[in-house]
Amino acid sequence: MCWRLWTTSHTLGLRFPARFPWKQKSVAGSPKPRQSCSSYTSGSLALGTRTGYKLFSLTMVEKLDCIHESAETPDVYIVERLFSSSLVVVVSSAMPERMNIYHFKKGTEICNYSYPENILAVKLNRQRLVVCLEESIYIHNIKDMKLLKTLLNTPSNPSGLCALSITHSNSYLAYPGSFSTGEVVVYDTISLNTVTVIPAHDSPLAALTFNASATRLASASERGTVIRVFSVPEGLRLFEFRRGMKRYVSISSLCFSPDGLYLVSSSNTETVHIFKLEPLGPSAEDEAASWTAYMGKMFSAASTYLPAQVSGMMSQDRAFATVHLLSAAQRNVCTLAVIQKLPRLLVATAEGQLFIYNVDPLQGGECTLAFKHSEGEPEGLEVPAQSCPSYAETAALPPSAPVTATLTGYSEDGGAKKGEVIPEHEFAAGPVCLDDENEFPPVSIQRS
Repeated sequence: MCWRLWTTSHTLGLRFPARFPWKQKSVAGSPKPRQSCSSYTSGSLALGTRTGYKLFSLTMVEKLDCIHESAETPDVYIVERLFSSSLVVVVSSAMPERMNIYHFKKGTEICNYSYPENILAVKLNRQRLVVCLEESIYIHNIKDMKLLKTLLNTPSNPSGLCALSITHSNSYLAYPGSFSTGEVVVYDTISLNTVTVIPAHDSPLAALTFNASATRLASASERGTVIRVFSVPEGLRLFEFRRGMKRYVSISSLCFSPDGLYLVSSSNTETVHIFKLEPLGPSAEDEAASWTAYMGKMFSAASTYLPAQVSGMMSQDRAFATVHLLSAAQRNVCTLAVIQKLPRLLVATAEGQLFIYNVDPLQGGECTLAFKHSEGEPEGLEVPAQSCPSYAETAALPPSAPVTATLTGYSEDGGAKKGEVIPEHEFAAGPVCLDDENEFPPVSIQRS
């Protein structure tokens, strides 16, 4: 079974073998599971199961509506929906080398492609569709599914780790540049050229994610102790957060908030961390007003002559907010979203549960559980009122970038009949409305 949860600009994903929906085991001969944080629609949840997949709408904390259910493809371990469109990409462990693209509202297959090895990850935005294999990456034009580029002989990537930005202006792909170190390659999928190579960590990579504008890239290594944020395309280190020093952990997901001011990480421990990406004030007065900023300035100056191990630990910030899950060692992924005008943290676990927490963006601290949804329990489990304090004070927050309805993309009800091609002007002449009935998904091409 696999979970995919999309918010305004980011996606929450949890994948584990469909044949063992509640256990973290690998199916012999099938692709290794991969959890990821990229970006897609406002409040959409996709669930892959042993019998097919389901699509849900999440607009209220207490309500999870099933908007589509398919039982045609068994053992789904990858399911990706393109924003709020009817285009869905599905990969099954029954045929792990083949990717099927469906128009779920019309109940038709748009096209399918087969690859030489098992598909480990699929990423898509309004311009590109990327398929990641263990030692190669395929980049398609999503308009007509034409193969634009094949990156062969990439470093071994058995988990299929990669990230694709969602912005229309910069369609960047990030993937490991080394099997033994934490090198990150940032690749422009429009110009089909490498943008930069970032020596992010000493040990191999475990997680990657872009912010909504593709101006920042967050990464974590297999050690899981340090999370770093880099500027894109420059590759400069902007932030460094330490999530722990006593033990190595396995980071299962990283995700920026829609406004890019917060970064959430989850791991195989019981704690989920939310970090605040807060730069120093623009003036000396602003810096002096903050004891933390003052100490940070002192540590920054000291780092020029202290040993690297010491200066690195001094430059790292603690978590702004945290969540302590009911149990550790469960695979889980998380994302930050705004639901019913309030900031929320969503955590999906390998036990088939979706937890929704309230987040106080002013004070931080321990997040409070608002609601729990469980697969097989459609109504969910409501949390007692005393455990959910009022968040009325959070309504006066600085507004984040609104969800625009004029981005180039696909409509909820739009879609091509077989053989129809997306008009060039829909992509070349600027933004079009998402509810435009003239928008179409890719042309029908059957490949086997």
